[in-house]
Amino acid sequence: MKLIVVNKLFDQRHIERIQQLASELGVDAAFYRDEADIPLSDYDADIIYGFAPSITRTSRKLKWLCVPWAGVDSLMSPGYFANEDCLLTNSAGAFGVAIAEHMIAVALMMMRNMDVFLEGSRKCNWLPPLPQHSLKDSRITVLGTGDIGTSFAKRAKAFEPQRIVGVCRSGKNSDPAYDELVPVDRLDEVLPETDLLAMSLPSTAETKGILSRERISLLPEGAYVINVGRGSAIDEAALVDSLECGHLGGAALDVFQTEPLPADSPLWKTKKLLITPHVSGIMMLPYTKDRNVDLFLEDLRNYMEGKPLRGLVDRKLGY
Repeated sequence: MKLIVVNKLFDQRHIERIQQLASELGVDAAFYRDEADIPLSDYDADIIYGFAPSITRTSRKLKWLCVPWAGVDSLMSPGYFANEDCLLTNSAGAFGVAIAEHMIAVALMMMRNMDVFLEGSRKCNWLPPLPQHSLKDSRITVLGTGDIGTSFAKRAKAFEPQRIVGVCRSGKNSDPAYDELVPVDRLDEVLPETDLLAMSLPSTAETKGILSRERISLLPEGAYVINVGRGSAIDEAALVDSLECGHLGGAALDVFQTEPLPADSPLWKTKKLLITPHVSGIMMLPYTKDRNVDLFLEDLRNYMEGKPLRGLVDRKLGY
């Protein structure tokens, strides 16, 4: 059994942990920083932990691909796997902390006008006081209650909001961070009672355009929107219109329909919009890398012992 690991962000201790378990399980492991570094002699790998589409698209021997991120929509295109029976797992569960902290950060920036003060300070302007809003006593709706959404809800709870409502496909999540859980078909009922909408959805046929022009209009005047899931979930033109006319109080987007965001996109010049270049969940924090490796090692043992894989992706659902 041959494993190749492709990741330039792992530290030596991560490599040693993977090597130790691989040796224990009788797996030959090779480590590379980049796909271009992989020799042809390793294109017959049985397992890949990382990103190596040149192998994935050509090797019929590949049995399992584990990607070190959560979203897998880019891997759903026909022909991505030469071996259609190849198992696919993601690293959902590793990024909740990093992304939730990002969400709290941008929420506070918007609600306290920190971006305006920052811009003023760069121009040596002592600005007058600006309107302030608080997470305390706010009504928060979390659209997508997986690891990311729930990690955010737990942290938002500490700010003493009026309530936190979770919205998901099943309408089920027992985490005490939520005051109420509702299925997605009740989203239209929840939006008018939402001061902060936090979105962390995967890209599926059901989530595409879920925050439509009509649903943006359901949000109360002055509401805020955060999206860290996939850009396809929002009607970007409608969002621009709502921000420009002053209906929404602000929005923070880390994901977009087209990435990188084109230089001529109207989003760049939209007022009250915070833009970050899909960095909320990159694998930089030590905890994120540690947890990522933890999850892979758990499934490597599962795979070698013939047990179900924890991170197995249902390709029909897209997550």
